[in-house]
Amino acid sequence: MSRNKALSSHVKRLLTGVSDHGIRHLTEVEADLRQTSLLLEEAIEKLGANFMAIHAVVSAQQQTIDLLLSGGKPEADAVAGLVAMPDAIGGHVNAAVTCMQFQDMTNQLLDRTLKRVTGLREFLGTLGSNGAEIHQQAENDDIMNVLSNINTALAVQSLELRSVLRKAVDQKHLESGDIELF
Repeated sequence: MSRNKALSSHVKRLLTGVSDHGIRHLTEVEADLRQTSLLLEEAIEKLGANFMAIHAVVSAQQQTIDLLLSGGKPEADAVAGLVAMPDAIGGHVNAAVTCMQFQDMTNQLLDRTLKRVTGLREFLGTLGSNGAEIHQQAENDDIMNVLSNINTALAVQSLELRSVLRKAVDQKHLESGDIELF
């Protein structure tokens, strides 16, 4: 194989590796951000619904209390409703608290995304700093050695980043999926 073909082979392998690595990590970043957005949207919607339900129960309770305070006698179903209201409020508060706990999952997703972006930045920094070692007057053998070293360094960084970024949050909705909080 001629020196030019060997050099072009090394350059091609390097550029393909950088492209594949970058695309893979940016695709994962995009997926994590979409998942985070969906979880937050659903949690906020459910929080709003639970707070409105709490408001409705408290308003109904207040109407019955106002009737009692004015000397009126509530109907039997209103009294039964009054007795059941603390449980209803407790259920809505518990549901709201559950929605707020999804902050843990969204934080994990955002942390993973930041690690991935940082890893990609370091990956590109390695490419830049090692690429700076190639001088304009460098011989093909020297260039091939530098490119080989860059490929090796980038492969090691990619493996290290992948091992740190195992997927911990599989939750797609608030009611389903698997979650590993720690």
